[in-house]
Formats: sequence, structure tokens, C-alpha cells
Amino acid sequence: MASKLAITDLLVLPKSAVKIPQLGFGVYQAHGPECTSSTLAALKAGYRHIDTAQYYANEKEVGEAVRQSGLKRSDIFITTKILSPASSIDKNYQKMLDSIQKIDGKDGYVDLFLIHTASMGAKGRKEIYQALEKLLEDGKTRSIGVSNWGIGHIEELKSFAKIYPPHVNQIELHPFSQQREVVDFCHKNGIIVEAYCPLVRNQKANDPTLNMVAKSHGKTVAQALIRYCLQKNWVPLPKSATPSRIIENADVYDFELSSDEMSTLDGLDQGSKGAIVQAVSNT
Repeated sequence: MASKLAITDLLVLPKSAVKIPQLGFGVYQAHGPECTSSTLAALKAGYRHIDTAQYYANEKEVGEAVRQSGLKRSDIFITTKILSPASSIDKNYQKMLDSIQKIDGKDGYVDLFLIHTASMGAKGRKEIYQALEKLLEDGKTRSIGVSNWGIGHIEELKSFAKIYPPHVNQIELHPFSQQREVVDFCHKNGIIVEAYCPLVRNQKANDPTLNMVAKSHGKTVAQALIRYCLQKNWVPLPKSATPSRIIENADVYDFELSSDEMSTLDGLDQGSKGAIVQAVSNT
């Protein structure tokens, strides 16, 4: 399997011609020049997928890094997210356009636009999703999806959505919180599953099981965690502000976790208790 995975790997979005790079780079809590420099370091290291959000307040800095990189815009996959609903479809649409302008200028686009959370009630979810569909129709985003949505929230879309299923669901995922029910649902429906907090924010750096698995391959705990995500067919979004770590986190293609090691890491699951940000509600 190791020879089959590469940093250039792409996954096909459901009912779409769009492909998403399987390894992404997260920029949560990266601000100002640090965000621009770390994003640039990621692009230099070979990442081609950057994940930002309105809530992170760094969309402009991500766009600046893309422009400074010298890479073609079409070679970089940029995701952003809308956090909270405005009072109408049109106002939600305008909030999305504001994000796109910060990232890619007045005539720009993003590759994926997500609804950041499900915690806004059915009316808010519907109005934002319909604004996303309009954004997709108008070519301002190439794909749409959700984040922190459980099965019930996704199935709610069937009653009104023109685009179903959503292309992506981004949720917290790592060995300690595997959210198997919603992951299985997404995989069965072709929805790409993105994993935020794949490194558990370094809170499990001393975990003996993780260290044992990493050490057996001469790798860091972070590298073992990212490799675990890739072999699960998730899209991990590791974040770092340190150039050497950014490079290290992409150096995960010269080893393979055995089926026994994958099972061992699967055994660390603590369900929703293992989440450090949030586990979704599936009802």
C-alpha cells in the first residue's frame, strides 16, 4: 500500500468532476504574517490543499500566501467555511462572497465552501445551504459541504437540496475519537470525510501505544497519526507554524501501518469522550 499513496493523491468528490488533495494543511489559530509564512512553507513542502474559515480570521493571509507562492491558482485547493447564518439566503451569499474576495480577489473563487457548524437550527442550515448551492451554480465555489454535521443534519438536506449528498463533511477525527457511525454513513454515501485535529493538538504525544507504533517505523507520533488518517481514507488537515514540522508532517509516504497496527490504533477509540473539540450528534 505504501507505494500507492503519495502527496499528490486526489480523491473524487461525489457526483462531481472535482478532485480534492488527500493531504491538507490547516491554519486554525495562525494569524497575520505567521499564517502567510506557514502557508507558504506548506506549499513549498508540496501541500496543495489549504483549509481556512471565516472564524479563523486569516482568509486574507491565506490568499496572500497563494499569490506569493508563484504556483498557479488552479493547482491549489482552497477551502473556507461560513460560521453563522445571516437573515436570508442573499445575505448568506454575500457573506460567502466577502470570504472569496479576501482569499482570491473580486473575480476569484474557492474550491470548497463548508458550513462550519450544525448548531444554528433547521432554518439557518437550510438558508445557508441554499446560498451555497447558488454559490456553486455561479461558479464562485467548485464544491460545497458541511462541517461538524451528524447523520440527521445531513439527511435533513434531502427535503430541499438540489445538491445531495454534500461533497464533504469535515469532523474531528483521530484514533481517540473515530466517530464511526457518521464516518460509515459518509463513506457509504460517497461523502468525503475530512479529519480536523488529526494530531490531537499534541495532547497525546506521550501515549505509549502511539509511541510504540511510531517508533517501530522510525517516525514521529504526528507522522503515525497522519498516516493512520490516510489509510482510513480520510483527508487529514494537520496544522503547524514550524517549517520543519510542516515538512515532517508531509513525510508520511515511505512507510505503511500494518493491519495489526491499524487495529491497535482503532482500539484507542473513546467515542465522543475522546473528542477534544466536539463529536457530532447523529440524531
